[in-house]
Amino acid sequence: MKNIWATFKVYCYTNIDDMRAVIQRVTEASVTINDEVNGKINLGLLVLLGIESVDTKEDIDWLVRKITSMRIFSDPDDKMNLSIQDVNGSFLVISQFTLHASTKKGNRPSFIKAARPEQAIPLYEQFCKSLGDHSKLSVETGVFGADMKVQLLNDGPVTIIIDSQSKD
Repeated sequence: MKNIWATFKVYCYTNIDDMRAVIQRVTEASVTINDEVNGKINLGLLVLLGIESVDTKEDIDWLVRKITSMRIFSDPDDKMNLSIQDVNGSFLVISQFTLHASTKKGNRPSFIKAARPEQAIPLYEQFCKSLGDHSKLSVETGVFGADMKVQLLNDGPVTIIIDSQSKD
């Protein structure tokens, strides 16, 4: 019995790999780089996207479908019943490797699971393109790896964490 639990424990700790997104419903959001606004939206979703080294196009496709169909905007009865497509909103997508911080040991986070730029940049760009293609809505972005200042007016507030591990 001890070996089964040890195997299960190893499986759990080594197979928690996922593309993560923190989405915030906003009435406005912008990203500034070197004192210049790089992207700006009004009503829509701010998407903070974290990519791990094991992420694939399948993770992108699932996450895009999930985000575009999530009903988190209020209908006339003030119920969260409408998707971003229903309200004709926009997206502001910011790459954020710190979403994969491990704080298990010590006081300094480890980012070992975050994808390296040579892998993450193409996936980030593919995510942004897929988001626009699938939703037919405007997608604004930050600049991967840049020092960005993000401003937002969270509406609700509504903040939701989604990870591609949840798709199964």
